[in-house]
Amino acid sequence: MQYNILKTPIEYLKGVGPAKADLLKKELHIFTYQDLLFHYPYRYADRSKFYKINEIKSVDVEVQVIGVITSAEELGQKRGKRLVAKFRDATGTVDLVWFKGIKWIKNSLKLNTPYILYAKPSIYNGIVNFAHPELELKAEADKSLQTGLQPVYSTTEKLIQKGLTNKAFARLTKALLPQLKNQIQESLTEDIRIANKLPPKESSLFAIHFPTNQEQLRWARYRMKFEELFFLQLNLLIQKQVNQTKMKGYAFPRVDYYFNTFFKEHLPFELTGAQKKVLKEIRSDIGTGKHMNRLVQGDVGSGKTMVALMSMLIALDNGFQACLMAPTEILATQHYNGLNNDIGDMPMRIELLTGSTKTARRKEIHEGLLNGEIHILVGTHALLEEKVQFKNLGLAVIDEQHRFGVAQRSKLWLKNKKPPHVLVMTATPIPRTLAMSLYGDLDISVIDELPPGRKPITTVHRFDKNRLKVFGFLKEEIAKGRQVYIVYPLIEESAKMDYKNLDDGYESIKRAFPLPEYAISIVHGRMNAADKEYEMQRFVKGETQIMVATTVIEVGVNVPNASVMVIESAERFGLSQLHQLRGRVGRGAEKSFCILITSYKLSEDGRTRMETMVRTNDGFEVADVDLKLRGPGDLMGTRQSGMLDLKIADIAKDGPILTRARDSAIQLLKEDHNLSLPKHLIIRNEYLKKYRGKMQWSRIS
Repeated sequence: MQYNILKTPIEYLKGVGPAKADLLKKELHIFTYQDLLFHYPYRYADRSKFYKINEIKSVDVEVQVIGVITSAEELGQKRGKRLVAKFRDATGTVDLVWFKGIKWIKNSLKLNTPYILYAKPSIYNGIVNFAHPELELKAEADKSLQTGLQPVYSTTEKLIQKGLTNKAFARLTKALLPQLKNQIQESLTEDIRIANKLPPKESSLFAIHFPTNQEQLRWARYRMKFEELFFLQLNLLIQKQVNQTKMKGYAFPRVDYYFNTFFKEHLPFELTGAQKKVLKEIRSDIGTGKHMNRLVQGDVGSGKTMVALMSMLIALDNGFQACLMAPTEILATQHYNGLNNDIGDMPMRIELLTGSTKTARRKEIHEGLLNGEIHILVGTHALLEEKVQFKNLGLAVIDEQHRFGVAQRSKLWLKNKKPPHVLVMTATPIPRTLAMSLYGDLDISVIDELPPGRKPITTVHRFDKNRLKVFGFLKEEIAKGRQVYIVYPLIEESAKMDYKNLDDGYESIKRAFPLPEYAISIVHGRMNAADKEYEMQRFVKGETQIMVATTVIEVGVNVPNASVMVIESAERFGLSQLHQLRGRVGRGAEKSFCILITSYKLSEDGRTRMETMVRTNDGFEVADVDLKLRGPGDLMGTRQSGMLDLKIADIAKDGPILTRARDSAIQLLKEDHNLSLPKHLIIRNEYLKKYRGKMQWSRIS
């Protein structure tokens, strides 16, 4: 591919120049001709249809009208100043309104001269008007022959001020495309294009910017989405291939004393079919000596930790140590207490290492790890410290994977001659399309069954004014001997504001639930670890009936006697967080409830979140709605930042294309696992261009 033209600095394109180029680089990261080519329109204006003024009924779509401006006058004073023009055709008159650039616009308007108006109508006092409409003299429009679908590009306030409006982007792109004729080389093989009915790359790129009709646009977008997702999947599959073929793991062929004793004497409940299936998949991985890299996802309370413990016991049976890493001290402590409780009197040593572990205790743990006396180490990021060295770490379990960066996790690998087997757990169910994109390099297991005895949680939505009734219900539940969580939102922009919310809430709850009849615990992010633990333990032991908290209890609190979760200002939480919080109740034998309290002012998304929570307890359904509402960028946080740098594909909407792209990538690697055949050279080149430096290609070629 001749990259010389595509790599030309953007300042050399006619109409750009150094000043605009600097701004394009800063605002939109457009450095070269290629960057402008891949700055796709985010929507298209349909300029094929014209309306008469008396046909304008809808206020939801842009309309195009031919007419003349009969008058223009400035109205109002200072901040309320505006320019109002009368725009007329043979069927009626509408108002055009501008609030900015009034002087310049007024001077540029030509009265009684045909214009083409394009804008979204709104209705004010029963009169149709257009705010800041797009206007073009009809004579100019006829010359440019701009009909059909017109691209609409994203721009910024600073760029607009320098004249780089949507129209300017269209002009620049139109000037660029003829220079790129025959310069854009195909990046997919003919076999893949034919099998997936994909048009050529060059014609697709041109059509994305200036389509002649909807059908051409549909296929052009399909082609470029497929390509984007194909290379994303190819990269993940190659990483998985490297993991399986080049990186050998420890073989754990034996299932012996630890596993069998636990299974026969200490297992607290019969395993579900889903847990047995996942354990079988894990045993198959670690029994052979291939390196295991497996994601176990399941809903809140589905028994992932039990599967992790039994996997760690297999490591112990084969003479290896295991570790369990959690993102917060609360969760790590819960895991530590839970594991000790589960194993009972079995002869093994489990230790806890967190940021607040005292120096003398740390020294004992470091020694115990090196001489092999510690079998399982549970902890936070503290496990990654250089001083933490194992005698022979065979299995690393990572809880809530997306909260740890790749570089952090890789530190675990450096503690051994061979990397330990990795078992990743997440309690945030991930929709299939997102799992394939984020964790395509991992084998995925799903625990899709809840243990017997867990009752579904009843979720209700109440408005602020119903709070007294809610408090009455809480008193009834407490009278039955139950306990209650009341959670306030963490507002990241202002820790003070968050604290005040919690503080005010705590005061009103103290008034509604006074001593000595009621006792209340309070937990928030500003407390030190010891105070937090003290308050938690009071609640765990049943010394307090109400736990008032921020989202620090989202994970890591297990109180079977707690039967009600009240979430204040629930509209401020994302769906996955609401679902996580709801999972804190329903852990005992009693009927449990989740009460979502919101203000009346709910956005459409907020309403959808409340309706989803009330409708379903299924975490995968919740996650699907969350993905559609928020998109993948918000959903998984730092785990995928930089990884899903998608310009045109949308993981939430393009699941079928993703599946086809992944199938094609799998087929390709089956035929040519290191892309060495001459016919695959174009794919190899494109792959290296995208991912060179992001992985060690030498490992597979």
